[in-house]
Amino acid sequence: MAIIINIDVMLAKRKMSVTELSERVGITMANLSVLKNGKAKAIRLSTLEAICKALDCQPGDILEYQGDENTED
Repeated sequence: MAIIINIDVMLAKRKMSVTELSERVGITMANLSVLKNGKAKAIRLSTLEAICKALDCQPGDILEYQGDENTED
């Protein structure tokens, strides 16, 4: 199972650069890169809120749950 981060998709939809998002949200390019590449272990709700505000979207537009396809429930 995994949480997929779709920041790249929203950036493309909003025609916004990573640099611009970084400036609007107030996080470093390095931290934004870690987040968008799915390497982050956690995200502060205040950061998620700032990203949603900057991209004019909902958290569900950015975060996606993808379960294991081999597991049986």
